[in-house]
Amino acid sequence: MRSFSRTRIVLTTTAVALAALVAACSSPPPPAPPPVVQAPPPPPPITLSTSLVERASAFRGYMARAAAVSSTFQNGDQIQASLKVGAAYEPKSFLNGAVAYAAVLALQDPTFVSSVREVAANAAQRQQMIANIFSNPSYATVFKGSDSAAGLIIDTIGNDGLKVYMAGKAVKQSAYDVQKASWSKSFVVDRDGRLASAKTLSNTPALAESADVAVLQSASTGGQSLGLTPRAAPAPYQPVVIRGLAVAALAALGAAGDDNLTSIDALSNDPGTSNCLSMAKLNLYQCLAVAKPHYEDIFCLGQHILMDTGACMVKAAGASLPPEPPPPPKPEPVSTKKKVAAKKGSAKKPAAKKS
Repeated sequence: MRSFSRTRIVLTTTAVALAALVAACSSPPPPAPPPVVQAPPPPPPITLSTSLVERASAFRGYMARAAAVSSTFQNGDQIQASLKVGAAYEPKSFLNGAVAYAAVLALQDPTFVSSVREVAANAAQRQQMIANIFSNPSYATVFKGSDSAAGLIIDTIGNDGLKVYMAGKAVKQSAYDVQKASWSKSFVVDRDGRLASAKTLSNTPALAESADVAVLQSASTGGQSLGLTPRAAPAPYQPVVIRGLAVAALAALGAAGDDNLTSIDALSNDPGTSNCLSMAKLNLYQCLAVAKPHYEDIFCLGQHILMDTGACMVKAAGASLPPEPPPPPKPEPVSTKKKVAAKKGSAKKPAAKKS
């Protein structure tokens, strides 16, 4: 009996173990680990070619120097030095510099930049937007914040242009005031040489200052701010403003580096502003060709370098020049009858005949 009981216990234990083993084999497998989700690649960094930043700096530097030209002259050497300062820009590179500076200004608007960067996060959308902007720069105005970025361009470049224009008005006025001094009526020495110098300077792109390039480079990539306050400006915008927004958008999309410089140069062209600057230069050459005394050179400097160039940039930004004051009223002409009556009244009466 004991052997039977022992056998029964063993068999029971074995059955339980087998049942447990079968149950274990029939239970569902443990859940698989969650799939590894690859994070989307980060958008490319904001990229603005150093060449573009140098052009922006050269433009900004010229505008500051031109606005600082003094209207006080005491000799011909001062006039010639100011002529060299004013003539020292080549219209095409100057215009490219204006657009590049407009791009740096637009990149100071955080709303505009963040809106563009949202598109940059999607590779397919980024490439499509880059192609759209190169084919039509106005695509840059669809981004949120483009109106306030445009306001930065209009206010800054428009104000810089106005400063140059007003400096020119003061210099032009001095061309009349200085004629009281005898030296101003002396003829310019080497008139042909100073005209040739003006043409040479007008065909030489201006250079940037390395310290200013560093400031603008940092500002364009989200570093040091230029301390500007955005102001929403309603459309429509002038071509220089639109092209500045376009280059800024390309930079925020990572597509304004050295490899795209040729395309950006084509995008930056604005025939209207280019013609305005070229006409200012042509008028300067014609003015210097006929100017002889020193005060006439002052007039050429004030009108055709400073005023004309400043006005071109104010218009390019979509800003406005101050209204000209109305001319003083002319004295009312005396009528013919009044003139005749005045003559008759002033004539001496014949002496009375003696009786």
